[in-house]
Amino acid sequence: MADSIKNRYEFVILFDVENGNPNGDPDAGNMPRVDPETGLGLVTDVCLKRKIRNYVETVKEDAEGYRIYIKDGVPLNRSDTAAYAALNVTDKTVKEKKKADPDLDEKVRDWMCANFYDIRTFGAVMTTFVKAALNCGQVRGPVQLGFARSVEPVMPQEVTITRVAITTEADAEKKGTEMGRKYIIPYGLYRCEGYISANLARKTTGFSEEDLELLWQAILNMFEHDHSAARGKMAVRQLIIFKHDNELGCAPAWKLFEAVKVERTEKGNLAPARSFGEYQITIDRESIPEGVTCEVRG
Repeated sequence: MADSIKNRYEFVILFDVENGNPNGDPDAGNMPRVDPETGLGLVTDVCLKRKIRNYVETVKEDAEGYRIYIKDGVPLNRSDTAAYAALNVTDKTVKEKKKADPDLDEKVRDWMCANFYDIRTFGAVMTTFVKAALNCGQVRGPVQLGFARSVEPVMPQEVTITRVAITTEADAEKKGTEMGRKYIIPYGLYRCEGYISANLARKTTGFSEEDLELLWQAILNMFEHDHSAARGKMAVRQLIIFKHDNELGCAPAWKLFEAVKVERTEKGNLAPARSFGEYQITIDRESIPEGVTCEVRG
């Protein structure tokens, strides 16, 4: 396994949606998620992690060391079992092997981290077996994302559509079309903030410089292989990376995040924004403490 990263990072992702639903809420008929108190749009961290996982799976195609643990259609137990099989342990021999090797739990956890990119990155709860003696433990990942929140309030719209595909033979005798609905946000610019702990990478998962570069690529391209009619036009516009010159960091994360300002180019314009060009992104580099560098990608 490659050496783990040596520097702490914080980052800001700015992405937008045009005529689409970036993250539907199943408890609200799949309407776009909105903070009811402020009207700001929301996209969950789970949604964004799914896009990152999908990108890694697309470009790596389950290459050694880059498998995906949280994967559609693959039970977690199947991946957990692979770790024990690799160490020649079964549910019948696990207790005996643990007595003989007190470090077995750690070896199983390390095998999972070495083989699954998303465990190495985001961590995972791998205590999925009913029999507690056979599990892969719990890993806290070095990379953490918060919810994304739109820069300005968004107004979800319900669009009525018609379709010629009739569901049943009985309905086909009565009508030629059926009605449907789509929920969209005409335009929204979203901001997500994230953290990367070199300390956790070194102590737990072994998240490396190669893993880090793949993460940046995945963030920048996470919507490029995920286009659909429901999500509309989505794109990552900027990725702003703050790099500390040591493992534990030189400044609190909030101070770095506050250095990134997103404002409308025409102040006083009350009309809702409809494009990225109506925003201006500035970074107050003078407020960035010594020992921290800032890089902009995208």
